[in-house]
Amino acid sequence: MDRIDEFARIGTEAALEAGRLLMRHFRTNFSIAHKGDINIVTELDVAAEKLIVSRILDAFPAHSVLAEESHPNAARTPFTWIIDPLDGTTNYAHGLPVFCVSVGLEIDGEVEWGIVYNPNLEEIFTARRGHGAFLNHERIRVSKVGPLGVSLLATGFPYDIRTSERNNLNYFREFALRAQAVRRVGSAALDLCYVGCGRFDGFWELKLNPWDCAAGCLVVREGGGRVTDFRGKPCSIYDEECVASNVIIHDEMIAVLRSV
Repeated sequence: MDRIDEFARIGTEAALEAGRLLMRHFRTNFSIAHKGDINIVTELDVAAEKLIVSRILDAFPAHSVLAEESHPNAARTPFTWIIDPLDGTTNYAHGLPVFCVSVGLEIDGEVEWGIVYNPNLEEIFTARRGHGAFLNHERIRVSKVGPLGVSLLATGFPYDIRTSERNNLNYFREFALRAQAVRRVGSAALDLCYVGCGRFDGFWELKLNPWDCAAGCLVVREGGGRVTDFRGKPCSIYDEECVASNVIIHDEMIAVLRSV
């Protein structure tokens, strides 16, 4: 067993335990606080994050953590865990069973491993750089659908949609007119995994955080897909723009974004 296998084992155990915690409390009476007009956090976001961080740091005390609720601005080290304990908080708060746990491991600035766990469907997406992407241990690949006019896309909207002109509504309109359909699921991590396994053919979003896309972008890349910024240039999880696709429709998606 190499060291990444050991990291993956602990990361997987923590993600699964957190997902089961979320399911035990789903559709129960839990507290909800507002971080903004429409940006909320539940007590289960906090509890799940505390669980994951505790499991990881107990096993690897020299590692650092970048996590949405408790460590959003933490300094990165050679080993940095990037955690979204509940991606799809609004869905969770409204009793909509579309949410997940996302955990990625960055080593020396490169995301090497990631997991996205959807506890509602018991779907476990994993990827390791250079070793492929998997859904419940079965190898997955992006779709072969194209051109854009017959493609199914996904996106999301930023929390400042009410106050910022850069709110994705203009891009949404153009893609809605040019693609076969566009879906807004409410979880960027799941959107990316669905591109990685061929359920969606493409995805775009802006104003993302590293924990939204660390594991999901790796799943897309290891599933044979392409991930760039809105200009078609290589991007990292620390950029605020993300376009992910099955490669076939990528240039068409970039052309739409540029036209807007």
